[in-house]
Amino acid sequence: QVQLVESGGGLVQPGGSLRLSCAASGFTFSSYAMSWYRQAPGKERELVAVERTPGGIPDYADSMKGRFTISRDNAKNTVYLQMNSLKPEDTAVYYCNAEGTGWFRGRKYWGQGTQVTVSS
Repeated sequence: QVQLVESGGGLVQPGGSLRLSCAASGFTFSSYAMSWYRQAPGKERELVAVERTPGGIPDYADSMKGRFTISRDNAKNTVYLQMNSLKPEDTAVYYCNAEGTGWFRGRKYWGQGTQVTVSS
C-alpha cells in the first residue's frame, strides 16, 4: 500500500521556521523524484520545490528561493522541506508528491497534506 504521510505543520510566527517531513512507504522511494506543493484557501495548488530527478538539484518557486530547502534521506524514505523566514502568505496546506522515474515513469502519488499557518 502506497503512503505519503506529511507531518511537521503547525502555527508559527512571521519570521519563524518549520521543517516538514513526508514519510514514504509502499514504493521504491529512491526511484521517485520528490516535490512539495501547497494550496492556500481559494487558490490553486502551486509548486514549492521539486527534484527533477531523485536526489537531483532541486528547483524552487521564485517566492521560496533562499528561504525553503528540499532534501531527502533515502535510508529513511523521507523527504523534508525546511522553511525559514516564514511569511503570512506562506499559510497553506503543504503536500508532498512522488513521481516515478525510469521503470516507474508515469506513477504519481500524493500525501494528505499538512497545514502551515503563519500568523502573529
